Order: sequence, then structure tokens, then C-alpha cells
Amino acid sequence: MGARAREGRRRGTRARSRAGTAAVTAVLCLAGLLFATSADTADGTDLRQEDEDLRAVVADESHRVAVLEEQVSALRVGVDELSGDEAPGAGSAAADALAVASQTAPATGEGLVVVLADAPRETALAPGYALQDTVVHSQDVQAVVNALWQGGAEAMGVMDQRVIATTAVRCVGSTLRVQGRYYPPPYRIEAVGDPEELRAALESSAQVQLYRAAARDLGLVYDVSEDDLELPAYGGSLRMSYASVPPSA
Repeated sequence: MGARAREGRRRGTRARSRAGTAAVTAVLCLAGLLFATSADTADGTDLRQEDEDLRAVVADESHRVAVLEEQVSALRVGVDELSGDEAPGAGSAAADALAVASQTAPATGEGLVVVLADAPRETALAPGYALQDTVVHSQDVQAVVNALWQGGAEAMGVMDQRVIATTAVRCVGSTLRVQGRYYPPPYRIEAVGDPEELRAALESSAQVQLYRAAARDLGLVYDVSEDDLELPAYGGSLRMSYASVPPSA
């Protein structure tokens, strides 16, 4: 082998060596950067902690809210007892009527019970429907609630809670959120009032009819029955957070 060939080989070996060294250095720098970023993101904790059981968290929070609501109700009863004798008009028919009108008194009477629930998991999708149409959404419950109010409901309950006209019903994942508490389906709506007028209001609601069509085509539950109802007093706040009385009123 000539001197020029040997020199060329040495140069090629040195070039490959420098290239390999550079590659190794780049990999080590990148690894260091990733470790530093990971440590900064974790802030000293394990990035691979197991996910919390969302259902357990929801159940715990719902239980906590229920306990607090019971405490508030007990305190409200105590305040009423202490101030009842001194309040103007306490125990009068006007005071009782005001309590009924503000939903702060229990309500009893005949009315309707509406139950909504998801379609079976094995339901085949009918033409024009998507998978999300096989579950009950907050707007479906709200549509029933709105129709019952429109039909002259005197009092209403959703699941085990008394609700009023300003109560919002919202979806949180696969659960329904009502006044800080979470419920899985089936959803039960109770309304005290004239059963015939309440039924007529459900029949005339366009939103309820959309749900009934989906129930017929996909197997969602829509059950309406009459019953003698006993609803607890409303225990939430009556203060408006965003609404205000117009100056003209």
C-alpha cells in the first residue's frame, strides 16, 4: 500500500472517530436535557404516579357536600327557631305562603315522576345517530325540568335534591352535577303539580320530543308516571350571583 493510500486511510479513521465522538456527545447532551426537564417538571415527585380513581373522588366530594348541606339545614332550622318569635309576622299565613313561594318549605302533593337513563351498551346505532346520542346529557334533563316548570309545577326535585327555577343542571364526564353533588344515571325528576298539565307540557316541548325520538330509536329510557310526592325544602342559596333587578322595577 502506498504512502498516499495509508495517509488517506488514517484521515478517514480520524474523521470517523471525530464524527462518532460528536454523535456520542450530542446524545449525552440530549439525555442530560431530558433528565433536567423531567426533574423540573416532576418537582421532586414521581411522574408515573397511578391515576386516581375518578369515581372515588366524585363519590367522596358528593358525600362531603351532602354532609355540609345537612349542617346548613340544621343551622337554618336553629336560626328559624331562635328568631321565629321575634320576627314580624312569624307563624302567619303570609309568612307560610312566602316560604312556599321561595321553595324554602317542604312540598307534598300529586305530580309526575320522569326517569331518564342511557341506552344499553350493545345498542346498534340507527342511521343519523352518533355514539354520544346513546347517553343522557344535561340538556336532556334540563329540557324535562324546563317543560315541567312551563307546565305549572309547584315544586320540583332532581334525584334527592329540591331544585328551583334558577338551579343549573350540568354534565361532568359521565355524571350529572346538581348543586355541587354528582349523580350517575338513571336520573329521576319529580314535579308536584297537576299531572295532566305536566304531561301536556312534556308533550309540547320540542326538546323533550327530540329525546323521546332518540329513546325510541336507540333504547334510551323515558318513563313518566304519576305519584304522591314529598319533596324536601330547598337548602341552597337564594342569592343571585349574576342577575340584578332592573332600575325600572
